[in-house]
Amino acid sequence: MNSFLFSILFVVFLGITLTLQFWLSSRQLRHVSKHRAAVPAEFTQQVGLEAHQKAADYTIAKAKFSLLSLFFSVLVLLGFTLFGGLQLLALSLFKLCGDGMLYQLSLLAAFAVISGLIDLPFDYYRQFVLEERFGFNKMTQKLFFIDMIKGALIGAAIGLPLVWVVLTLMDKSGALWWLYAWCVWSGFQLLMMLIFPTWIAPLFNKFTPLEDLSLKARIEALMQRVGFASSGLFVMDGSKRSAHGNAYFSGFGSTKRIVFFDTLIARLSAAEIEAVLAHELGHFKLKHIVKRMVVMFALSLGFLALLGYLKQQMWFYTGLGVDPVLFASSNNAMALILFMLTLPVFTFVLSPLSSISSRKHEFEADAFAVKHTNANDLVTALVKLYEDNASTLTPDPIHSAFYDSHPPATIRIAHLHQAQSNTKQAQPN
Repeated sequence: MNSFLFSILFVVFLGITLTLQFWLSSRQLRHVSKHRAAVPAEFTQQVGLEAHQKAADYTIAKAKFSLLSLFFSVLVLLGFTLFGGLQLLALSLFKLCGDGMLYQLSLLAAFAVISGLIDLPFDYYRQFVLEERFGFNKMTQKLFFIDMIKGALIGAAIGLPLVWVVLTLMDKSGALWWLYAWCVWSGFQLLMMLIFPTWIAPLFNKFTPLEDLSLKARIEALMQRVGFASSGLFVMDGSKRSAHGNAYFSGFGSTKRIVFFDTLIARLSAAEIEAVLAHELGHFKLKHIVKRMVVMFALSLGFLALLGYLKQQMWFYTGLGVDPVLFASSNNAMALILFMLTLPVFTFVLSPLSSISSRKHEFEADAFAVKHTNANDLVTALVKLYEDNASTLTPDPIHSAFYDSHPPATIRIAHLHQAQSNTKQAQPN
C-alpha cells in the first residue's frame, strides 16, 4: 500500500464514521423528541410526565452536545494527522531533545497534555453547564480542577514508567516486541485491578464501611446464598460530585469490595438495594467479568500485533501526515500515537458487537438476580434509577442497539417479568 492510498482510506473511513454517528444521533434526537409528550404506558404508574420530559430534554441536550464534540474531535484528528500537527510537534521536540528515549517520552507526554487541554473546555461545559442545568452537578470548580491535577499526576506516575517499558521493548526486543509488550500490558491491567480499590480510588472519594446494620445483614445473607466473599461493604461519597447513583464491585481475589454510592443508599429501599446488588453479583458468578477480560486481552494482543506490522511501514506514517525519516530511528512513540488516533476510525463500525455482548450479559445478570431476590424489587429499583438519572425511557431502537451496553427500559423490564414467571414455573409445587 502506498501513502496516498492509505490517506484516502483513512479519509473514507473517517467520513463513514462521522456520517454514521451523525445519522444515529439524528435518529435519537427525533425519536426522543417525538415521544416526549407522553410517558410510555408501562411506566405511567411509576414515572410522572415531568420526570419523563426532564429525561427527554437531558437526552436531547447530551445528544446535541455530543454532535458538537464529534465535529470538533474530527477537526482535531485531522489537525494532528493530515494537516501536520504531529509532524510539527515532533520536529520541535526532536530539535530540543535529540534522538532517544527522552524525545519519545516527551512526544507522548506533550501529546497527552495538548489533548487534555483541548478536551478541558468540553469537560468543563459538560460538568458545569449541562449537568448543572438538569440538577446533577454537585461538584465545585475547585474540586473539578483538583481532580484534574490529581488525575494528571497519577497518570504520569503510572503511565510514564509503563510507556518507558513498552518503548524499550519496541526498540530492543526484536520482531516479537508486541508479544512481550502484551504480557507487560496484561500484567499491568491485573495489577491495577488489585491496587485501584484500595490505593487509587480513595484519592478521589471517601469510602466508609456500611453502617446500616439491617441492610448489612441482608446483603451478607445474599452473598452467603450466592457464594460470594468480599473484603467489605462500603459507601462512597458520590454525592460530592454528582446526583447520579450507582453500585459496583471492584478488585478480585482478596481485594474484592462492594461499593454503593451514597445517593443510591438514600434513594432505594433495602429490598431494592439487595436486588440491584444481586444483579451485580450475577455478573461475577456468571463469569461475565472474566469473559470481558479474556476478550479485552485477546483484542489487545491482536491490536499490538497489528501495530508491530504497521510501525515498519513507511506508508503508515506518511499517509497520516508524518515523515518518519526526519526522526532517525525514534519512531516508536509516533507509531503509538498514530495507532491510538486512527484505530477508533477503522473499528467504529464494529461497536454494536460489544453492545450486543454486553446486553446479553445484562439479561443474564437480571435472570440471576430474579432467582435470588424479588423481580419486582429490581423493577422498582431500576425505574427509580432511570428517573433519578434522567435516563430516557424511549431511546431510538437503532441508536440504542448501536451504543447502549444496557437494554432499553421497556425491553429489560419485560424480560424481568418473564424471568420471574419462568422461575415460578420451575419451582416445585
